Formats: sequence, C-alpha cells, structure tokens
Amino acid sequence: MNELEEGTRAQLDWKKLRKIGETGQEVLPVVLQHADTGEVLFIGYANQRALAETLRVRQAVLWSTSRNELWHKGATSGDWLDLVDVRVNCEQNSLLYRVRPHGGVCHTKDASGKTRARCYYRKLEDLESLKPV
Repeated sequence: MNELEEGTRAQLDWKKLRKIGETGQEVLPVVLQHADTGEVLFIGYANQRALAETLRVRQAVLWSTSRNELWHKGATSGDWLDLVDVRVNCEQNSLLYRVRPHGGVCHTKDASGKTRARCYYRKLEDLESLKPV
C-alpha cells in the first residue's frame, strides 16, 4: 500500500509551491471542476503552452510540475477530460477548467481496482488524520 495515497496519516506537502518556484517554470494553478456537478476533481498547473494546447484540443492539458513536461490528461490512461470552458479569476493568477470526464480522474485506484472519479477522496479529521469519504 502506498501510505501517501492510501493512508490515514496526514502528510501535507507544505513545500510544493516552493519546489515549483525553484524550477523557474512560469505556471498558474488550475482548478479542474466537473462542469455538470460542480465537484472539484483536482488541482493542477498550466504554463502558456499547456493553456494554448487545452484551447486547441478542447481537452485538459496541464504542465506536470513533477516531470517538467506537458501532460495531456488521458493520453496514456484513456481517461480524458473534455473541456467545456476556461475561466480566469479576478487577479488573473489562476484558472478554472470546467470539464466533463470520460473515465476516471485520479491516477489512484480504489479498493476494487477502479480508477477514482476524483482526487479528493479523504477528508482531514485533524492536523494528523485523514478519513476516506
């Protein structure tokens, strides 16, 4: 079992934004939201190239901050996120991709081996504990 992805102990990555900043990559946070239900699926990042590709192919394309490469969601898994629209916040420093999923969303799988429909599948009970939802 992968403790980080499946465990009940909180291990929040407080250094994530610093790590991204240290790469020198210019990105914006992207909230990916199910266009029909309003549920937040996950948060990613986009650079100008990823945003341009998202608008061109009408599917979610992000910048992988861990691999430092363009990430077309679903290219290897087949779990596409079709784009409904892109929204920009008031300060123009974050994006909202409203999408319709085709297949799973998260790279993790549930106990039955099925790809999860969202990445927010645990709730924080306190500063140290997580509980599946």
